[in-house]
Amino acid sequence: MFAVDAVSYAYLDRFTALDRVSFQVAAGEKVALLGANGCGKSTVLKILDGLVFPDSGTLRAFGQPVTEDHLEDEQFSAAFRGRVGFVFQNSDAQVFSPTVREEIAFGPLQMGLDRDAVEDRIGDIAALTELRDLLDRAPYQLSGGQKKRVALASVLVMNPEVLLFDEPTAALDPRNQQWLLELIVELNRWGKSIVMATHDLDVLELLADRCVVFSEDHRVAAEGAPGEILGDRALLRSVNLVHEHFHAHGSTVHSHEHGHSGAHTHGHEPARTPGEDRPTSP
Repeated sequence: MFAVDAVSYAYLDRFTALDRVSFQVAAGEKVALLGANGCGKSTVLKILDGLVFPDSGTLRAFGQPVTEDHLEDEQFSAAFRGRVGFVFQNSDAQVFSPTVREEIAFGPLQMGLDRDAVEDRIGDIAALTELRDLLDRAPYQLSGGQKKRVALASVLVMNPEVLLFDEPTAALDPRNQQWLLELIVELNRWGKSIVMATHDLDVLELLADRCVVFSEDHRVAAEGAPGEILGDRALLRSVNLVHEHFHAHGSTVHSHEHGHSGAHTHGHEPARTPGEDRPTSP
């Protein structure tokens, strides 16, 4: 579906976001892009969606090169846009129409579908995303979780082959998080390829077949199955996805390894007097 080859990108030609990044996404695969904030995950998604273009290196999608010139071709652009859908992290940056119904209808109407066909799609997608009672509401009146559903519905109505998600569970309450995670899994079962940027380690084994890990120097640090990546604590520490925190309980100092998943591990060592250096672990 995607072949990213030695892609580099810098904002304003000065601020590096990606440095010679390469990876691929196969049809029907669920790929998680992992890394700390600022490592380039969101920029990768923008490149995959044809919103920005590499300074060097290449992107191929569905066997064809994706460039700014190619996307200026109306036929190529329509085919590409119909096959790739992007759900932004911030729904307010994506949702802009006066009502939920018009928001969902916008994409299909722009692609030339007739109004009756669009209405049929709206009904199906509103049912899937539990928005039927909100179709005539203004998006700005909705909660954060409802806005996320609207943003997702506006993408799903196009029936894309690939879905790109930027931090899909960010700022959602637990109920909406669970609903969205279950829907993403179901969409993959229906044949959708999923590429998701996240630093939430809790969701990996549910949402990913493979992880691409980005370092803070904007390169690919590792690739592997979720269990393999989660088991490499040294890797996770090196890319700032987990960190150690030391504190004292009585005469014992505890070492807790914290990550975005909320899980932690424990280690123990004798308490030190103030100013004493902590022994180096073997």
